[in-house]
Amino acid sequence: MDKLTIRDLDASGKRVLVRVDFNVPLEDGKITDDSRIRAALPTIRALLAQNARVILASHLGRPDGKVQDGLRLRPVAERLSQLLRMPVPVTGDALGAGTQDAVRRLRPGEVLLLENLRFHAEEEKNDPEFAKALASYAEVYVNDAFGTAHRAHASTVGVAKLLPAYAGLLMEREIAQLSNLLENPARPFAAIIGGAKVSGKIKVLEHLMGKVDVFVIGGGMANTFLLAQGYSVGKSLAEPDRVEDARRILAAAEAAGVRVVLPVDVVVAKEVTRGSEYKTIPVAKIPASWHIVDVGRQTLALMEEALEPARTIFWNGPLGVFEIPVFGTGTRQIARFLAARAEAGATVVVGGGDSVAAVEQEGLASKMTHISTGGGASLEFLEGRELPGIAVLLDRPKTTTATGPSGAPSRDPEASA
Repeated sequence: MDKLTIRDLDASGKRVLVRVDFNVPLEDGKITDDSRIRAALPTIRALLAQNARVILASHLGRPDGKVQDGLRLRPVAERLSQLLRMPVPVTGDALGAGTQDAVRRLRPGEVLLLENLRFHAEEEKNDPEFAKALASYAEVYVNDAFGTAHRAHASTVGVAKLLPAYAGLLMEREIAQLSNLLENPARPFAAIIGGAKVSGKIKVLEHLMGKVDVFVIGGGMANTFLLAQGYSVGKSLAEPDRVEDARRILAAAEAAGVRVVLPVDVVVAKEVTRGSEYKTIPVAKIPASWHIVDVGRQTLALMEEALEPARTIFWNGPLGVFEIPVFGTGTRQIARFLAARAEAGATVVVGGGDSVAAVEQEGLASKMTHISTGGGASLEFLEGRELPGIAVLLDRPKTTTATGPSGAPSRDPEASA
C-alpha cells in the first residue's frame, strides 16, 4: 500500500479538502475526549506551513441525513481553534451558497471547517452529485480519516475520484503501523482479541492465524470459546451459533502451533450492573444464573506470562465489561502491562474504542507505540481486506510519471474506481 502522501504534495496557495475524523464523544455539548482532533493536527499544520487554504470535512455521530443541533461541529471548531491557536470558523452547512462564499474568501494559511457531512443522506450513499459539490471547493484532496477508510462514502471515495488524492500523515502512520503487523512483525508476535462477540472477530483471527505466535482471548467473545471447550457460562453473553467456528479456530491454532490463552478463572456477577454482587471462580464452576463480567487473577497472570516474551503485541477489545469500573480491572491491568512492555522496547499497537479508552483513562497513550484511530477500519485492515478509502488514493509511481497541472501525477479519475 505505497500511497502518495502530503509529503509528496506542493500545497502552496492551493485549496486542499482534508477528510478528517472529528467524530468525538460529546456530553452536554462538550467534548470529553479530543484525541481524534489532536491526531489530525500534524497534517493540518503541515499544510498550513505550506500556506495552503485548508478546508476540513468530517462527520459527527449518526444524524441519519437530518440536521441535529446536538451534532453540530461548533464544539469541534472551538477546540481546534484552541489547539491551532487561530480561528477556525465552521460553515452553517456542508453545501450551499454561504459555504461556497466562505471557501472563496479563504486565504492562504487559513482553515475552514464544513458542517457535519452526515446531515446530508447523500454522504453515506456516496452520491456522485454530493461528491462533485464537495470536490468543487478544492484543487487537491487529502484523506487523514483512517477511522472512516473502510466506508465508501462521498467524502472518502467519491471526492477522491475527482481530485488528486493523497494520504495525510495520520493515514500514512496507520497504514505503516498496521502493515508492519501483517508483513514484518518482530517476533514473538502476540494478539490480544477481546470485546463482546466472536462473530465480529472471526476473520481477524483467521487472517492472523498464520502470522501470530500467541492469541490471548478475553471479553464476551471468550465465553463462546469456553462453550466450545465444554464449559457452561451461565447467563453470560455468548454466541452458541458460533461454537463450531470457535472449535475450528482452536483446531487451526493447534495445527499451526499457535498458543491460545483463554480464561481459567473469571469474575462473575449476579447482574451486569453497578453495585451487583460479584466473585471470582474457576471457569468450571460458573453458576447457571450468574454472568461472566471480567477475567480473574489467575487468568491475568497466565496472559502476562504468555505476553512477556512478545516483541510485537496488537490489542483490540476489552477483557471484561469495561464500562462498569469494577468489572474493568482486567482491562486496566493489561493496559498497564502493555505500557510497560512498550517502554521495554516491544512494539505495542492498540486499536478499538474500549481498548483505546482504557489506555487513555490510565494516562498511558503516550507510552504505546501506536494508538489506532480506527476501530472497524483497523479490524478490516487486519482481516486483509482492501479499504476503499485507501485504495482510491494515488499510488506512488514505480517509474517516472508525468504530472498534471496541479503538480500531482496525472490520472484518470475513473481509473481507481
